[in-house]
Amino acid sequence: MASKTSSLQQISSDRTFTFENSLAAWDGDNGNGKHKSFQLPGAKPHYNPDRPGQVEHIGLDLVVDIAKLTIAGTCTIRINPVRSGITDLTLDAVSLRIDGVKIGKVAQPFDYDGEFLKVSLVEPTVANHPITLAIAYAAVQPQRGIYFVMPSEHYPNKPTQVWTQGEDEDSRFWFPCFDYPGQLATSEIKVRVPKELKAVSNGELVSVTKAGKDTIYHWSQKEIHPSYLMTLAIGDFLEVTDEWRGKPVTYYVDKAWSEADARRTMGKTPQMIEFFSQKYGYDYAFPKYAQVCVADFIFGGMENTSTTLLTDRCMLDERAALDNRASESLVAHELAHQWFGDLVVIKHWSHAWVKEGAATYAEVLWTDHEYGAEDAAYYRLMEMRNYLAEDAERYRRPIVTHVYREAIELYDRHTYEKGGCVYHMIRTELGDELFWKAIHLFVQQNAHKTVETIDLIRAIEQATGRNCLSLFDQYVFRGGHPEYKLGYSWDAENNLAKVTVSQTQEDLFDLKLPIAFGFEAKSEGQSEVKSELKIFKVRVFEKDQAFYFPLESKPSFVSFDHGNDYLKQVTLEYGMAELKASLLSNPDPLAKIQAAEAIAKKGGLEAINALEQALLNEPFWGVRVEVAGQLASIKLDQAFTALIKGLADTDARVRRAVLNGLATSKTQESLDAIKPFLKKGDPSYLVEATAATHVGDLAAALSAEREPSKVIKLLHTTLKEKAGWNEVVRSGAIAGLAKLKDSDEALEIVIQYTAPDVPQPLRLAAIRALGAMGKSQTKPKTEKILNRLQAIARETFFLTQVSVVSALGQVDSPAAIGILQALADQTPDGRVRRMADEAVQRVQKAIGKDAGIKQLREELNQLKKENQELRSRLEAVEAKAKSQAPTAK
Repeated sequence: MASKTSSLQQISSDRTFTFENSLAAWDGDNGNGKHKSFQLPGAKPHYNPDRPGQVEHIGLDLVVDIAKLTIAGTCTIRINPVRSGITDLTLDAVSLRIDGVKIGKVAQPFDYDGEFLKVSLVEPTVANHPITLAIAYAAVQPQRGIYFVMPSEHYPNKPTQVWTQGEDEDSRFWFPCFDYPGQLATSEIKVRVPKELKAVSNGELVSVTKAGKDTIYHWSQKEIHPSYLMTLAIGDFLEVTDEWRGKPVTYYVDKAWSEADARRTMGKTPQMIEFFSQKYGYDYAFPKYAQVCVADFIFGGMENTSTTLLTDRCMLDERAALDNRASESLVAHELAHQWFGDLVVIKHWSHAWVKEGAATYAEVLWTDHEYGAEDAAYYRLMEMRNYLAEDAERYRRPIVTHVYREAIELYDRHTYEKGGCVYHMIRTELGDELFWKAIHLFVQQNAHKTVETIDLIRAIEQATGRNCLSLFDQYVFRGGHPEYKLGYSWDAENNLAKVTVSQTQEDLFDLKLPIAFGFEAKSEGQSEVKSELKIFKVRVFEKDQAFYFPLESKPSFVSFDHGNDYLKQVTLEYGMAELKASLLSNPDPLAKIQAAEAIAKKGGLEAINALEQALLNEPFWGVRVEVAGQLASIKLDQAFTALIKGLADTDARVRRAVLNGLATSKTQESLDAIKPFLKKGDPSYLVEATAATHVGDLAAALSAEREPSKVIKLLHTTLKEKAGWNEVVRSGAIAGLAKLKDSDEALEIVIQYTAPDVPQPLRLAAIRALGAMGKSQTKPKTEKILNRLQAIARETFFLTQVSVVSALGQVDSPAAIGILQALADQTPDGRVRRMADEAVQRVQKAIGKDAGIKQLREELNQLKKENQELRSRLEAVEAKAKSQAPTAK
């Protein structure tokens, strides 16, 4: 499942539980190594239930009544008892109508409380003699598990669709089952639908038959899998066919899209299937692979066995495809689950990282294969940062824990991004040959079986002889990561390099890490500077350590954890010469990025000049993106002058980074530089959206210069004229208006776009923007914002609830707490409940802060601005003095 924190800009990398921006990160108490607890009140240990027997087959024979939001029919479950004498069976079945239970022709007494179906068996079980339950039931207007999408008064053009979502424990909302991942069974679905619609499910299509005005589709899944991976998708789909080694590969999309759009979005799937078949040492195991893009999907994607469901917002038009790889990563992530998750199934939710970490790492693997090692390294950096943000701002937890309120809480950045980092560290520890040998053995031994984390550890040891338990103990079974402070000096007399390493976190880590020294060398007849490396491996395990390395000559740079393969945080305390050399010549792009950060912290014209050269000349776009951000952190006019040159970069990702950097300088010059990217446009939707957001931010900062009214007009025009892919640009305009929270006109426009007939992505952006406008606001405006959010909070659509929670979490008013608590009490979704509970804590903390903080912050910002002007003048005077100083002869 792709449940990364996603935005309109980045579909599949992040991860909370939706395609939308989730609850904004709230302040965490990280002093002295303290982190907020993952366990909220009500958390408790969870275990799989006792197993009465092995479920062998699940069959559904259903009729779908879309107008009545109902499915009805029969669920048959064949179970092979593990022991004799069982007199009752308890199934998961939430908010269903149970009409009867039979075994053969014999009715079985049952008791149903709306959550569990307890069947009293007329005849006790006999071990190893299977019985088949036939349960007549209906799901009427279900709240979870199966979702009905159709045109409405406000969205008359919305497609008619029905789709399911079982992970984690939601299959019980649309059919009775033993709803936990430890039970694996074959399955089949027969479903009767209106003849104009198609029905897609797991496995092979057995038959399509006409039945009056309807059509009956019969799908059969012969490979065993858990109940949460059973799926059904119904709609008037355009069917685009492809293949891999003779197996059907099919893309189902709404007919509003074209075949070209479908292939643009998912067309690399056959190459990916071949790639992962080779990588994992096990050919794709199922008879077909289908991807179905559905409306209103609550995740980025879901890896149902052989039939992945994707949000239709991953679909790309030509312009979106120019600088958006998120859809490709999403496709790779869900496909990798066909091995890790569907072929090899987790036994309990606490081990979800085994599959989600593997699928997240698959995104890195595919990026490396398709775009090269530098892009893959930068992708890993983004993954690391996502985890580090959650660790710092939300909570810290072990990756493997069985203590929670609901299993869906585990689907966070620890499970995904940190889990992916763990796979990469295992690969680093073992080396490529042994790593892939271990992965091959793990998959082959556990195909069509359930696993826990220990099974991966054992496969590694069996395949390689290596005991990696220490790595798992440090990164998987406890929370946190190492935080290093690094120093370097050169002893010219003895030709010794000294590297000091301090671990600043509370719990020490014990790792063997490579330290590389780079020596610049020009090839004869060539002007290009290349680096020769000398690499040592050291054991870092104490609070403070010093390492000495005899070298033939002074190195130009030092690279700690060369390759940056281990999850960590570093602070470099190196000299400027070594940092500049690393930024220029280090072959590791992540080391270049670390050097750029350290250079920026030193500040001054020398730092600006080094970063400017990297911005203009560095070949890799990812480093240029980071350099732009570091230039912006130096509050000197010369940094602005250097940064603005990056607007001409041919890579849209770099232009976006430059716009973000320019926006940190709250000046008219910044606004004048950014405005044209909105007025005249840009080839990239995302660049235009970024510009729209920042013109609002800068206009708010320049309120004394009549800019707000001009910018509000510009943003309002954008809202009227720039509808397009996923409403990205117009959502950027809404975010820009949110920056102008002191303007009554801006607030009225944003409220207008929270109306129910506004296109959904734009409406959700407007709802979230109300939260930004409600922070530190006047009482009348706060009441107006909260009244609107309270009305929207009554809606039941998951993505709307998430957006409301995100908004309310930003409003520092006691009234916001009441709305959040009411929403938490009424929602059927555990994800929304957790987000609401965390938002309440955030609001409570904001309310408790000193009311004078706002005034102090304004005064501080003014002092910073004045200080920047003085420093810029001083640097210019010093530079002029140096240029005019007499030289020694």
